[in-house]
Amino acid sequence: MKLISTTLTALSRRSTLTSLAASLLLISSTPALAGPDADALGHCLVTSSTSADKMALVTWMFTSMAQHPAVAEMSNVSEEERRDSLQAMANLMTVLLTDRCGELARTAIRNEGPIAMQTSFATLGQVAATELFAHPAVSTGLAELDSFLDHEAINEALELRGPGQ
Repeated sequence: MKLISTTLTALSRRSTLTSLAASLLLISSTPALAGPDADALGHCLVTSSTSADKMALVTWMFTSMAQHPAVAEMSNVSEEERRDSLQAMANLMTVLLTDRCGELARTAIRNEGPIAMQTSFATLGQVAATELFAHPAVSTGLAELDSFLDHEAINEALELRGPGQ
């Protein structure tokens, strides 16, 4: 019981929630080791989130990433838009963790610790990003990279050669 209390106390700390929020932004390609309870929570987060919820998530991710100095000058995100996205994301996280997936969240935290929250929300972030990238305008924009690639150099560099060739 002490472990559960300690874990829940840790999750209630601002730094842990900030870490959770940061993990949503990362949507890391490094696979995290999720247990069955985290998997169940991730599934619930995905299936309990509407398309509008997922767009609120990616909007928050975008407005947060737009704060980085490397891209800040390219972004026209106003402070009001950023705050609106923060509020929408906070509302979404609250409803997901207290209502839509509350029991699964409690079980995942109890059995697998705070990493369960990170991996579960990373799953939701990956699905939301996939939906964003599937939009025709985004897909077209991403595909434009192809016209800038040096295909000949890449093909030559990636060509597999056997021993002695």
